[in-house]
Amino acid sequence: MQELSTNVVIIGAGPIGLEMAAALKRVGIDYLQFDARQIGYTISWFAPQTRFFSSNERIAIAGVPLATADQSKATREEYLAYLRRVVLQYDLHVNTYEPILDIRPGVEGGFVLTTQKSRIVRCRKLILATGGTDHPRKLNVPGENLPQVSHYFTDPHEYFRKNVLIVGGRNSAVEAALRCHHAGANVSISYRRDALPEKSIKYWLMPEIKGLIAEGRIKAYFNSNVVSITPDTVTLRSGDHGFDVPADFVLSLIGYEQDTTLFKKAGLRLEGSSQTPAFDPDTMETNVLNLYVAGTCIGGTQEKYKVFIENCHVHVDRIAAAISGHALQATAASYEQPES
Repeated sequence: MQELSTNVVIIGAGPIGLEMAAALKRVGIDYLQFDARQIGYTISWFAPQTRFFSSNERIAIAGVPLATADQSKATREEYLAYLRRVVLQYDLHVNTYEPILDIRPGVEGGFVLTTQKSRIVRCRKLILATGGTDHPRKLNVPGENLPQVSHYFTDPHEYFRKNVLIVGGRNSAVEAALRCHHAGANVSISYRRDALPEKSIKYWLMPEIKGLIAEGRIKAYFNSNVVSITPDTVTLRSGDHGFDVPADFVLSLIGYEQDTTLFKKAGLRLEGSSQTPAFDPDTMETNVLNLYVAGTCIGGTQEKYKVFIENCHVHVDRIAAAISGHALQATAASYEQPES
């Protein structure tokens, strides 16, 4: 079994994890970085050509400008290409596709990690930048595991001239409904509340979705819940009334949950219904000595998203200062309130 030793280990290689690595490298702190998937994995499962709500300067990292050809907000593809450029520019070495399976305290302090490749990694300090959207929320109804049911929206072309029921009413559900409609699908929406939550939807999408619903071109079933799913229908219930909706495909877009496995293995204290890790906001150090949290993982499982890339840059500066012992010049602007 191979054994490695380093000063700091970063778990997670999303935007903030990569920004953290660049900051440590800039000040000469020895580190290793691991991710269970590829860099920017969460962004990689966005639907093709999805645009960020955040302005480019707010999601730029490590002092590297993010520019698009038409000066518009970055798409999924443009941002993934940007992350690859940051990795190349800073020559960051990420051990991708190597999940961390276990975290234990070291005999002389620090931590001992075990990876899926049966490697033992010893470090003095540990940074968790693991994000907060690891697993989709489930409907927990009969038929949810049928092959035509998905918790991820990919390419709208798949639904051309098919009946598609979208479960959910926040931004991802609305965006999927519009894109599937424009790709020629027959779209309907099931949402448990009596109206779409305008504050949770990109402002440029609301007029269009409201107009299409008013015209009957997208059928909206408000105050409804999914009861069961069959190969060609979904049974909804609204109050005491149950009814069937034709559905060749079902997109259940009701949010995502954080995987707290590593938090619990490391002994982090988790608080509240969202299971957010406890940490010192000045240093981002948790209740476990020399263990820090960065990025959207600090939000736990977010019911209403308030922690985004854009207001997490400051975590990098705080952790780098705590580990290095002196304040660093910020390479990204600090945004306390996200645009989204």
